[in-house]
Amino acid sequence: MIKHQLEISINEPNWSKALPEVETISGEVFSQVLDYVSTHEDIDFLGLNKSINVNLCLSNDAEVHALNKEFRGMDKPTNVLSFANIDDDSFDALCQSEPEIELGDIIIALETMERESKEQEITFHDHYCHLLAHGLLHLLGYDHIEEDEARHMESFEIAILQQLNISNPYEEEE
Repeated sequence: MIKHQLEISINEPNWSKALPEVETISGEVFSQVLDYVSTHEDIDFLGLNKSINVNLCLSNDAEVHALNKEFRGMDKPTNVLSFANIDDDSFDALCQSEPEIELGDIIIALETMERESKEQEITFHDHYCHLLAHGLLHLLGYDHIEEDEARHMESFEIAILQQLNISNPYEEEE
């Protein structure tokens, strides 16, 4: 049996207070995303029967702000950043030659997440699961630049979150 690896580093100590079971929850979201995508899409590297590895950094606004400015040219913090190896020209060759597939890195900012969950009146847990699923889908090659891509990615997020008993984050309140 293939064991996928989610390597978690906690750079902001307050994560442990905000979501004490963050490591368990992260593993569940990671598994759900990989299971859902592999059963609903034909992505070549997911069929290679190799371990999928992802690095997840739980951080703060200051670190995410610096990365957002450096890599996206946006001088502000954001909730989640994904750095997908699939965007690298050598990704396909590495998938074939390496024993494991390094999918990329995700970093999530605690303060932005806390603020957004309050503003959107959703639990911190549910918002975290959504953002992690969103980041993982980016690592798998999904995007939301074009409207049709956004709808496709959002439909996957909604289905994955539903499997985790989390409400549709895109549903408008009436």
